[in-house]
Amino acid sequence: MIIVGNENECKEVYKYMEKKVKYVPSRFNALSHLDDDQGIVLFNSYNGAIVHFTEKEKAEVLASLKRAGTEELKNETQKDLYENGFLVSEQVDEKRRAQFLHQSLHRTDVMHLVLLPTEACNFRCTYCYETFPRGKMNADTINGLKALVKEKATNLSNLNISWFGGEPLLALDVIEELSNSFLSSAKDNHIHYSCDLVTNGYFLTKDVFQKLLTWEIKQFMITVDGIGEVHDSRRHLAGGGKTFEKIIDNLKAIKELPDPFDITIRVNFDENNLLETAKLIGFLKEHFAADKRFGVIFRPVGRWGGENDDELPVCSRIIANHKIWEFTDEAVTHGIGMSSLIDGSLMPSGSVCYAAKPHSLVVASDGQLYKCTVSFNEEVNKVGKIHEDGSLDLDYDKIASWVTSGEETDLVCQSCFYRPACQGNHCPFYRMQTGERPCPYEKRNIKKVLNLIWKNSLQ
Repeated sequence: MIIVGNENECKEVYKYMEKKVKYVPSRFNALSHLDDDQGIVLFNSYNGAIVHFTEKEKAEVLASLKRAGTEELKNETQKDLYENGFLVSEQVDEKRRAQFLHQSLHRTDVMHLVLLPTEACNFRCTYCYETFPRGKMNADTINGLKALVKEKATNLSNLNISWFGGEPLLALDVIEELSNSFLSSAKDNHIHYSCDLVTNGYFLTKDVFQKLLTWEIKQFMITVDGIGEVHDSRRHLAGGGKTFEKIIDNLKAIKELPDPFDITIRVNFDENNLLETAKLIGFLKEHFAADKRFGVIFRPVGRWGGENDDELPVCSRIIANHKIWEFTDEAVTHGIGMSSLIDGSLMPSGSVCYAAKPHSLVVASDGQLYKCTVSFNEEVNKVGKIHEDGSLDLDYDKIASWVTSGEETDLVCQSCFYRPACQGNHCPFYRMQTGERPCPYEKRNIKKVLNLIWKNSLQ
């Protein structure tokens, strides 16, 4: 090694280099003590590491993670803590690391499109916020999307498509046409291509599901709010018909397939179906616990802007936060897999809303561009238009309000252990509406979540 400089400068450099490196706990650590003397689980939100240490190892781990730090890695436990990012050199600027991670969201080689192949829906759920003003995606928008992806493809490394609605399976032909075009562009340009789809499940027959798999749509979310009449009273057909039996029959048929896929069964709860959720968990155990391609997630019903908002029996925030994890614990105890979305939300940037990501756009069936799928009627959400030739008219001032409202300006978010995961932007629309920070459910209950992730991993 050659050091260029005067003699005094060189002495200072060598003096600095000879100073012992000190290892201190990462500011992004979280820790959960497991029940029944099963040890502890550590989580680091900067690298997404989740590690279990036994009860025998616990004392050594806790001693190593004292704020004073340690001057050397004396044993295998401390080496493990360092290798997994729980201990870092005190010379590391973790604040700068987090800032750099946030800046990485501005990559230009990544694109995420939330597509509405139709805005019509065959359901009329009691808590829905959509008004279904438009039907199937028009030809100009379809052609524009093909042209956009084809043009951008030469500079992309990753393309993610989210199919949304309305009910997207009402426009299966649009999904097929666009998927074939996107797949061709991805193949020609060696792009990593991935898709997810949110559906009410009514049209998700075994045959339809197999078609979707061939189009690389392998991650799904289907909502089931209870058994039989409980579900049907909340998520019924537009004409009032029942839906539960058809959805469950579809899921049972899909379970017979050998293909890899990831289905999240979402349960939306409020005061009306709280007491019925335990029965639903028992039902899901009977039919899906043995298949780890199925996972469950519980979320509270909110007042999201629908016509029935004033009548919805929503749970209080305290009850909702408690019930999410009580139900999840009960499901995992019964052998039902926890949705992969929960683990994913703990990863770096995993809790950042798509609306807060610069490379993400929502494309409506008429070509209108949005950032968020919840607030279609808000002017700030109408950020542009896609044309038939694939060109985009974008309002960058509006877009900036979605992507720069988090950790850049919120000092509390900047000092939070969960900062790399959500970056203060779990829900930018909530922050715009209320002025409050939108902390995700997982962050608010991190100890319980880590306990559940460990418990789920034992299955």
